[in-house]
Amino acid sequence: MPQPPKILAFNLFWRTFALLAALLAGAVFAWQLTFRALDAEPRALESAHQLAGLVNLCRSAMAATDGVNRVAMIKSLTYTRDIQVEVAEATDQWVDYGNSSFTRQLVQALQQRLGADTVVAGSLNGDAGLWVRFSIETEHYWLRTNPEPMSAKLTANWWWLLIALLVTILGSALIARLINHPLRELATAAGRIREGEYDSRLDESTLTSEIREVNMGFNRMARDLAKMEEDRSVMLAGISHDLRTPLARLRLEAEMSVTDELARQYMAQDIDQLDAIINKFMDYARPSELALHPIKLRDVAEREAQGFRDPSQIRIQNNVPADIKVWADEVELGRIFLNIMENARRYGHLPDLPTLMLVTAKVQGAEVLITLRDHGPGVPQDKLDKLTTPFFRGDAARTAATGAGLGLAIVEKSVQRQGGKLSMRNADDGGLVTQIRLRRAQ
Repeated sequence: MPQPPKILAFNLFWRTFALLAALLAGAVFAWQLTFRALDAEPRALESAHQLAGLVNLCRSAMAATDGVNRVAMIKSLTYTRDIQVEVAEATDQWVDYGNSSFTRQLVQALQQRLGADTVVAGSLNGDAGLWVRFSIETEHYWLRTNPEPMSAKLTANWWWLLIALLVTILGSALIARLINHPLRELATAAGRIREGEYDSRLDESTLTSEIREVNMGFNRMARDLAKMEEDRSVMLAGISHDLRTPLARLRLEAEMSVTDELARQYMAQDIDQLDAIINKFMDYARPSELALHPIKLRDVAEREAQGFRDPSQIRIQNNVPADIKVWADEVELGRIFLNIMENARRYGHLPDLPTLMLVTAKVQGAEVLITLRDHGPGVPQDKLDKLTTPFFRGDAARTAATGAGLGLAIVEKSVQRQGGKLSMRNADDGGLVTQIRLRRAQ
């Protein structure tokens, strides 16, 4: 079955951060454009007022002098840096001062103050600057000034924009963190509940009413689950006690009253099977809290393998290095090996042949990878994920099996209790491969 394509996903923090940052950045840009639009007209009027005053000052000074002194005045202004006056020629070529909202308002204000025939140019005969043409009687002149102060006003706002964007990013990160912190705590507590730690509790005194209600509901659920777990353990313990007593009496009565040896043997086997099923139920319902210690992996595997003494049913080869240790509960770890080996003995062999099982282990960083592999027919691919489901049987032939369907479910639960991971797959050349990852102990 083809797997659906993976979609790029973000966790809740980055998603909230991205949305807040985009919203606030858009608001900053919108306010910046609004301020520029509102500020353009006052700045244009102010600049026009200053330029008109400068032009009128030059016009008045030049109009009050005769022709010789006027030429001398123009030459003296040529050497200054900020102001320059030139006589307008018929061959002059100029470029308009721009087409922005600010420049249009500036030109319009200058023409209102100096006359409709006033020309404002951004370049005259290839010389860039702010050029204003004015008239004295029948003669025309160009006054050039430096436009840098006005352009500085236009670019100064970009620094404020960058500062606003930086503050937006930092503020978005802080807000996203505050929003997601209760959800992160909820996810952590839910994970602990999943691992069987029913005493996990969340803060019910938080100021946010919605989060407080969620935390209160979660705590109620955790208390109910803890009570249900406790009731289940008590119930199963009572069932185990109540069933084993009549089973023991049945076994005794069968051995004493049944004269047929074969019938007595079958009855004893049935009673043993019922007792084994009860043990499976108790193993599956065992409490989750364990005390983990450094355990030599090879010793536990060897001890459990020795329990299978009939080579006509299963042959186990233990290749675990002697120096590998894992953090585990020795009883639980033995139960894991026992259930996997028992499952292989029953189902991991070819017709009329014993099961061949290989047990290996290798260190992978801070973990130890334990592999138990049989050489049987394997499991259909569509049923691999269901093998650890309680009471599930991998094929129709197992419906007549003598187990409770809990062996691999017990294995998975026991591995999780010890902080490990369980996976199963079919080997390429046949057989079922069970892999367990446990924390390495030095």
